[in-house]
Amino acid sequence: MAQFSVNTQRFDAYKNFKFRVKWDGRYVAGVSKVSALKRTTDVVEHREGGDPSTSRKSPGRNKYEAVTLERGVTHDKDFEQWANKVWNFGAGLGAEVSLKDFRKDIILEVYNEAGQLALAYKIYRCWVSEFQALPDLDANANAVAIQHIKLENEGWERDVAVSEPQEPSFTAP
Repeated sequence: MAQFSVNTQRFDAYKNFKFRVKWDGRYVAGVSKVSALKRTTDVVEHREGGDPSTSRKSPGRNKYEAVTLERGVTHDKDFEQWANKVWNFGAGLGAEVSLKDFRKDIILEVYNEAGQLALAYKIYRCWVSEFQALPDLDANANAVAIQHIKLENEGWERDVAVSEPQEPSFTAP
């Protein structure tokens, strides 16, 4: 079992605005939002024959919710190229789906305010179930155009090899 060090100086929770996403061994450009990592365990209810008024409960199957990544629209093609591995419109008979490599493992890294890696999660066997190339466009709006991909996955776990960083301390001169 991994041993965790405890930073007795840190009392604040980590913020949700410092993170990076990595797949294929490199960081994905411009990701501005990642949905929550959520796991649900089904409840299996059963009753014993001699006890007609009480139900027993036990854990059943685990389900992992899809993870959505959002970023501003640019010329980077990473989202689109991955989505096209699941369905590439107009690719021709037999070439619409890339069954060999349409799944990827991704890593979600969370950083502290000083920019030090604090937490990491491995998300397994992801594939794109939804791709939005462009948002609604509005000539009267004043907003960034956002694209997103929705990633189905088969589970995630915390990377216990990432330990709590020793945060910097500044002394007055």
